[in-house]
Amino acid sequence: MKEEEPLLFDDFKRCADFHGHVCPGLAIGYQAAKAGIAWLEEHRAMDEEVVAIVETNACGTDAVQVLTGCTFGKGNFIYKDHGKQVFTFISRKSGKGVRIAMKPGVIGLDERHQEFLRKVMDESATEEEREEFWAIHQQKSQEILGKTAEEIFQIRAVDTAAPPKATIEPSIPCNRCGEPTMASKLADQDGHKVCKDCLA
Repeated sequence: MKEEEPLLFDDFKRCADFHGHVCPGLAIGYQAAKAGIAWLEEHRAMDEEVVAIVETNACGTDAVQVLTGCTFGKGNFIYKDHGKQVFTFISRKSGKGVRIAMKPGVIGLDERHQEFLRKVMDESATEEEREEFWAIHQQKSQEILGKTAEEIFQIRAVDTAAPPKATIEPSIPCNRCGEPTMASKLADQDGHKVCKDCLA
């Protein structure tokens, strides 16, 4: 396989189009999602057949949504704010679950890459530095895409119950602001049904 080919995979291009650019984090999420779906022997979820639990809100979660079909809107994409590149996938059909956790040092940005990243983030990078940053970023992404899932992740079966399916219920106007709110999300306050924004 030629070195440049992984970036040209149609499914990775769909992830990059959705995310907006190619980056190492997106490559991690792509590899995790591919490994998870393969391990479960599932296909992309049309409804809620597969559940994804992500422990980061970083770039890779976009690839997970694109490849697995798990989304916030369908209620089968769950975010836990743990700050880890860890992805758990569950099949509702088989009951099988797999936890995919990134190994230490996989991304491993060198000092130059980190310096450019800081400058790009605080908008102090020159045009030349930005170009070099994106070239290095793409090269690092390519390296990750060229690895096997076993090189990147610790992969193990888990016995995790799938969460309940998405709840659909009527909305009721908040007694303070009047905005329609899911009934189960309203709180009782002094005899009034109040949304979380208005809850004092």
